[in-house]
Amino acid sequence: MAEVSRGHSTVRRKGQRNPALYAPYGKDQIHRGVEPLDGAYVAGFIDGEGSFSVSIGKHKTLSRGLEVRPEFEIEVRADDREVIERVLITIGCGRIYDCSYERYGWYPHVKYKVMSTREMEEILFPFLDSNPLQAKKAKSYGLFRDIVLAYRRKEHLSDTGFQKILKQRDELRALGKKARTYGNR
Repeated sequence: MAEVSRGHSTVRRKGQRNPALYAPYGKDQIHRGVEPLDGAYVAGFIDGEGSFSVSIGKHKTLSRGLEVRPEFEIEVRADDREVIERVLITIGCGRIYDCSYERYGWYPHVKYKVMSTREMEEILFPFLDSNPLQAKKAKSYGLFRDIVLAYRRKEHLSDTGFQKILKQRDELRALGKKARTYGNR
């Protein structure tokens, strides 16, 4: 691949991260002065800015050749980093990533992400069950929770379990903001 310009290189070695961005970090790397937020506030923040998604990707070493990847994330502009750090401290799991959108002319963003299904089951779900979502996202959360718990029970390894997860994933996608474009792919 040829470089587009000297200022913004598109050539990057495998595994090399953008040096202008911070490395991902979790609750252990946040300085001790950060106060947790009220659980109801975090639930409202998730209702507005959170995202529950399940992707199915190719995987060479799995017998089915496909991998189920559930993710929960919140993405905001980088000037709201403190709020995201406080969300991470309040929930107690996940990591924070920097996102650069210079090529689009956007402000930098930070993303709070939980990808570990164990952390979802043991930490995130109990938090959201004790601080229930109130808006449309509550239905998305219910589907997402069912998918992750089925995955944790290893139901995705059977054909019927995998088809059930695919069906629930399609229902989850239909609830998202891109639902009108989903059927056109």
